[in-house]
Amino acid sequence: MSTFELPIVDARHFLDAPDSAAAQVECRKAAAALKDYGCLLIRDPRVNPTANDEFLDMLEAYYAQPHADLLPDARPEVGFQVGVSPEFTEDPRCRTDTDCQELMAGLAPSERPLAFNGPDPKWRFFWRIGEPPAETAFPLMNAAPVVPQAAPARFPRWAEVMDGWGNALHDAGVLVAEMVAVGFGLPRRTFADLTRQGPHLLAPTGSDLSKYGEVGTVLAGFHYDLNFITLHGKSRYPGLHIWPRNQGCKLAVKVPDGCLLVQTGRQMEWLTGGEVLAGYHEVVVTEATRRAMEARRKAGREDHTPQWRVSSTFFLHIASDQVLKPLAPGFDSAPGAHKYPSVRTGEYVKNELAGIKLMEEYTEA
Repeated sequence: MSTFELPIVDARHFLDAPDSAAAQVECRKAAAALKDYGCLLIRDPRVNPTANDEFLDMLEAYYAQPHADLLPDARPEVGFQVGVSPEFTEDPRCRTDTDCQELMAGLAPSERPLAFNGPDPKWRFFWRIGEPPAETAFPLMNAAPVVPQAAPARFPRWAEVMDGWGNALHDAGVLVAEMVAVGFGLPRRTFADLTRQGPHLLAPTGSDLSKYGEVGTVLAGFHYDLNFITLHGKSRYPGLHIWPRNQGCKLAVKVPDGCLLVQTGRQMEWLTGGEVLAGYHEVVVTEATRRAMEARRKAGREDHTPQWRVSSTFFLHIASDQVLKPLAPGFDSAPGAHKYPSVRTGEYVKNELAGIKLMEEYTEA
């Protein structure tokens, strides 16, 4: 496994003086990192790490409830795009996608993802962030957030905590979108305007390490993200592996204090005509995961409840009614641009949801 260190982009210069020479350097660094590696680390001084801690505390307690108490929060009728999705619901796209399988086969055996043969054993909660569109051809895809059934009594600050951390990650994602556009020589708002009123999701996964805590267990099989960019706050348990585009190897992610991990999604790949490729990743139980479990037990935090690995994940989306196509000028003439025909983002997302087995019951009105 590689020890390659991801580029760190410092957003302070851009926030203070976006036209300054120092800001331009960071913008070019951000664009190059996403093109070369499909990922970067961003240091955004506006993001308060204590909000992440409060968020993780609440989600650990949420997932530790009896399963029967969680199931009323599921919304399969909208493809689980809000509310909770139970374990063994989401099927990794690469289990059936031939392009993914060819990519895995082309890696050196030591750099391949761990084998997986079915849906993921993780739970997930999708919480809608941001202003919804006033009108849309995809109303169910832009459904309102689900407040858990147990929230009033057991999680009275649910909406406040979720909105607080979700909006912080949203704002950081829009900032990255702006910096990357500038780095590519495009107007600052090129990507950011396309995300306005998108179906953005705070999307914490929950994996029960008391059940699935053996080394080598795959919690989230090898996959790419279907959205524009994904941001991750610091998790309490290691286990996220990524494959930087230009490295051809597996990298165990370490997010430094004060940073967020940013990964490219398929919508960015579409808009750039393949010049920026969606990043691939997996989440597995490693020896480092086990050491973190033991450390938390010794700290006395898990005496009475199971240990849950909660991801601090946010999906920034292009708005459902926007058209995905390689952007002009520049990306529309990329060598691979012909592979990305024009399609409304909502239609594209529906096709992707079907591919990961979340959309069998999903129909638009």
